[in-house]
Amino acid sequence: MAFNLMNCPHCQHTDSRVLESRSTEAGLSIRRRRECLRCQHRFTTYERIEFFPLTVIKRDNSRESFDRSKLLREIIRACEKTGISDSKLETIVAEIEAQFQLLQRREVTSTEIGQLVLKYLRNLSEVAYVRFASVYQQFQGIKDFVALLKLLEEETKHIQTEADSSDSSCLENRESENLANLIT
Repeated sequence: MAFNLMNCPHCQHTDSRVLESRSTEAGLSIRRRRECLRCQHRFTTYERIEFFPLTVIKRDNSRESFDRSKLLREIIRACEKTGISDSKLETIVAEIEAQFQLLQRREVTSTEIGQLVLKYLRNLSEVAYVRFASVYQQFQGIKDFVALLKLLEEETKHIQTEADSSDSSCLENRESENLANLIT
């Protein structure tokens, strides 16, 4: 096991040993379990590729550094009691950050971040989607929830109609192929 300089969050001692290392976030970081050599407290550290810093432009036009842990906290809050694993949520945050890094822009708006989170949550959990949307879109009352739920219901019906249509055309194609095979 290797010895590394990393301050223990419990006693601030600088010597710890790595107990376990594993790749996380689609290979974009390494998670290390460590043990302090003084107090034997165990803690986790992450080693990530350093991208250029992103600045978030907030609704009031103020600016702050992009904070992946803040984004993860908000997504975790929206996903509470949905059964979605923490590792899945960490992967989503990593993918969101990577998408903004690919744009090679130094600044992104909080609106862009919120829209991307909603896109991920929409495919993951309707409950998490509604929870996040209620905060992100600053719902003022029950009417806002009802409007969003109606929109979700319409989208779900539209998707189901498309799926049914696709299924029936696939069935028709298979029946035509079967008939053609019988004839030949």
